Amino acid sequence: MATASQPAGQIRQERAASHREIAIAGSLAVIAVLMQMLTNGHYGYFRDELYFIATSKHLAFGYVDFAPLTAFVLRLSRAGLGDSLHAIRFLPALAYGAEILLTARITMELGGKWFAVFLASVSVLLAPVIVGNATRFSMNPFEPLFWMGSVYLLVRAMARNNLELLVWCGVLLGFGLENKHSTAFFLVSLFLGLLLTSGRRLIRNRWFSIAAVVIVLVALPNLIWQYQHQFPTWVDLSNVKKMHKNIELPPIPFVRQQIMMLSPGSALVWIAGLAYLLFHRDGKRYRFLGVTYLLFLAITMALKAKDYYLAPIYPMLFAAGGLFWERLGEKRPRLRWVSMMVAAPVIIFGAIALPLTLPILAVDRIVPYEQALGIKTTRTEVAHSGPLPQHFGDEFGWEEMVQAVARVYSSMPPEKRVQTGILAGNYGEAGAIDFFGPHYGLPKAISAHQNYYLWGPRQYTGESLILLQWSRANAQHWCQDVQEGPTLDPQYGMGEEHYTILICHGLREPLPQAWLKLRVWN
Repeated sequence: MATASQPAGQIRQERAASHREIAIAGSLAVIAVLMQMLTNGHYGYFRDELYFIATSKHLAFGYVDFAPLTAFVLRLSRAGLGDSLHAIRFLPALAYGAEILLTARITMELGGKWFAVFLASVSVLLAPVIVGNATRFSMNPFEPLFWMGSVYLLVRAMARNNLELLVWCGVLLGFGLENKHSTAFFLVSLFLGLLLTSGRRLIRNRWFSIAAVVIVLVALPNLIWQYQHQFPTWVDLSNVKKMHKNIELPPIPFVRQQIMMLSPGSALVWIAGLAYLLFHRDGKRYRFLGVTYLLFLAITMALKAKDYYLAPIYPMLFAAGGLFWERLGEKRPRLRWVSMMVAAPVIIFGAIALPLTLPILAVDRIVPYEQALGIKTTRTEVAHSGPLPQHFGDEFGWEEMVQAVARVYSSMPPEKRVQTGILAGNYGEAGAIDFFGPHYGLPKAISAHQNYYLWGPRQYTGESLILLQWSRANAQHWCQDVQEGPTLDPQYGMGEEHYTILICHGLREPLPQAWLKLRVWN
């Protein structure tokens, strides 16, 4: 930071260096956006994207299984850009580029120069989990912007003694809670990280108290919605825990998965960054960041959370790692070549992993590519299996399913179609019906899964229902008569999407009365 006492020539040099570092990060951010936009239309709509599109048509301050900001953002995106794959994935691509720019700004605020900025930024650019999160619309590509935006403001506030910035930090964390509820665990970790280190001086400042109030005010609409609906998100998460839906990893495999999802090459950067923040004399001022990471890691492992929940926290470690390697080269010129070579494994391993996260390959080449590398993509949920990794498999088979339903629906007499509802077993089928169905003359779907449950059974009584992803035994339990329709067998779809469409004639009790019993929140 330039001061009035510095010579004009030194100020110009610092400004030129800053411009160079921003140019480096900006170039990598442009590459990130182009990389996504040139590939993100190759396969199909992801299961969750179809659900998010449906929720964007039912705006509310809360949903059963996610925070509300996602639906509002998608509603604005669809209004301005449309519903094509490229359109709904444009904002995630921009967020990917913005994450790289934020990483660069954190690096610079820590004291990093051009090499530190390059190393930190390219680590984010090529981290498989970050690349993968940006390939589709969800809350995940936006989450790092709120977390790392608050980290940048905290570091800047401390470095420049500008504590008013804490208020804007509160704004970002408040909207972070409105984007994804897991921000609450990051918030707790960050608070404890400050409390347990020299950063505790911020907690005693009045601007910190104001920031805390701002967080509550921004998050309040969702808190009120949760209260009004008897906290459905808590019920949903409790059900997930009880049924052991997610893959639960012990501590050592969980940490090993962190290394793999960020690519083994980049471990040289983020682990060095963590050590720099915790133990290095120069990193002592920002030790709260290292402690925050360790606390958040411990919380996620204790809660048996999905491994990728930590993804948004790593840019700050990449920033510190870039600074560590840059300083090593500066202080020990004989080791400068070692510092420079650290970028090589980051780039090599990251480039090799790109076809595992971006839809680059022909779909029939994905598994052979995995086999050639001697790896198998890990699952995050117990029941999700299929010929492809889940993040690819859930992009196949949706429109074909809708076409099959349309054939069943159109084969019914007109007077029968009017009273026939399409009851989907989960939000994937329901979202696909709602998105593709109008083109095939289908009505909106109903489902008792997740937020579709709150939208109710519409006008249907249960006299006639087309059942999607129902077992025959379950259908016979609920229906007076069950007729089989076509069997779905998508070549690349997930295992649960292979089932027989059933037609229910006469629900044993009226659908509005049965609705509560059908509810599935998981």
